[in-house]
Amino acid sequence: MDLSGLIVGLGNPGPQYQGTRHNIGFMSVQLLLEEMERGTGQSPEQLSGTKFNALLWRIRIPNGGTWLVAEPLTFMNLSGDAVQPIMAWYGLAPEQLLVVHDDLDLDPGRLKLKKGGSSAGHNGIKSIQQRLGTPEFYRLRVGIGKPQSREQVNSWVLGRFFGADKDAVAEAFPRVVDAILRFAIDGPERAINIANTRCK
Repeated sequence: MDLSGLIVGLGNPGPQYQGTRHNIGFMSVQLLLEEMERGTGQSPEQLSGTKFNALLWRIRIPNGGTWLVAEPLTFMNLSGDAVQPIMAWYGLAPEQLLVVHDDLDLDPGRLKLKKGGSSAGHNGIKSIQQRLGTPEFYRLRVGIGKPQSREQVNSWVLGRFFGADKDAVAEAFPRVVDAILRFAIDGPERAINIANTRCK
């Protein structure tokens, strides 16, 4: 299988977590899959992800190659336990990985595409870094804002968007999908320049 890379959306499995701030990665890749089906008229090919503890699809992005898309089912703190086996099984390098995840340090709906760096306290990213043995993969950070105090962080990320924040994130989703497609079609460096300029 000739693959261009792996796109991973981070989140927690289960209906009780649907729509929560921490699940913005899951929401993003679901919208990507829907956009690909609308744009190409073909349903994404669902693969057996049981051995990886993940939901796994294969998509063909016009002019952008063939990509795997995954949602880990390990819960956020163990995301690397799903991502690393997928990478190893398909022979993918860290620079072929794009992870979409929530970010407390960005305003709701704000995007930032980057390669490498610290986990900034994000347990899903930390787990992937530990399992891959490197931070040198790409991340598309989607802002969820932050609560007034650190003591509220857990309830904040596991809560749902409301009011202006909900509107800002809804408006951002098309830009999230566009940033992912730019990454696949135009390459990482050009996608970073475009995404970080437009996606503010």
